[in-house]
Amino acid sequence: MLKHIETSDAPKPFSNYSQAIEISAGARLLHIAGQVGIDLNGDVPSDEPSQHELAWRNVLAILKSRGMTARNLVDCHVFITNSQSVGLYREVRDRMLAGARPAATLLIVSGLADPRLKVEVSAVAAGS
Repeated sequence: MLKHIETSDAPKPFSNYSQAIEISAGARLLHIAGQVGIDLNGDVPSDEPSQHELAWRNVLAILKSRGMTARNLVDCHVFITNSQSVGLYREVRDRMLAGARPAATLLIVSGLADPRLKVEVSAVAAGS
């Protein structure tokens, strides 16, 4: 249903993501709104690594609620507020996605909706 596209006619990915993913006709699409590093009580951890992990946990929880896993992710857009945290982003993403390689975009932004937030992840997934 999902075909990872890698062409030598475009630059190789900088890290563990796909250049593109093709979705078979008739697939069910799930658009996940931006998930931030907050817990179920709405608490925002003060440390950035916890926020990164929670943002991905929230994405994975939404996937699970629809019978999907990280392997169903097609595209992720990630916004971080600290340019020094690209390595942290990649480490947490790779650990949380356990080998899944969706297409991905990483943006470094000056801020998110709440100044305490350091990361936001939105995603699209496809399943049967």
